[in-house]
Amino acid sequence: MTKAGASGARPSPADLDRAAATGARVPDVVGPGLDVLFCGINPGRWSGAVGHHFAHPGNRFWKALHLAGLTAELLSPAEERRLLDVGLGITNLVSRTTATAAELSADELRRGAVALRRKLARYEPRAVAFLGLGAYRTAFAAPRAGLGEQTEPLGAVLVWVLPNPSGLQAHYPLPVLVAELHALASRIGRSLPG
Repeated sequence: MTKAGASGARPSPADLDRAAATGARVPDVVGPGLDVLFCGINPGRWSGAVGHHFAHPGNRFWKALHLAGLTAELLSPAEERRLLDVGLGITNLVSRTTATAAELSADELRRGAVALRRKLARYEPRAVAFLGLGAYRTAFAAPRAGLGEQTEPLGAVLVWVLPNPSGLQAHYPLPVLVAELHALASRIGRSLPG
């Protein structure tokens, strides 16, 4: 499989299929002292093929971060490690690549929640922001959860739920995602430009 994202090239259809068939994994972007650890559901085929988070051109994650003022410039997925310099990180509930999140079982999501709790205890970010309401509800047995701050933290970590930024899951328009990112930044006392 080629790492198309590093060179800027698009992955081939064979790369996309191979990423899903093998359950390719995308390494976490995580370290101590983060303001926010973003938690996706799992890597899609495009991300699995190129080895970077939220890599599909239709994904709104990178644009939303920039529009919300959390990054000074619009980063590409290949620049994801630069997030650590501004106190942000990325992980997933489930590490294996699938064609769609619907391929994940409820049990996989719940096991992912257990693993995430360990990660949060190790790295102690100020907040964890889930990118996908349905996956959060299933993983944490919170069927009534809504967007925004959740009533129950995970240990000492503030929990926030954001809309899924995937272009395939555009139930919430980009301005809603940006507004939720602003609200999260304000809640943790992170200053935003202008």
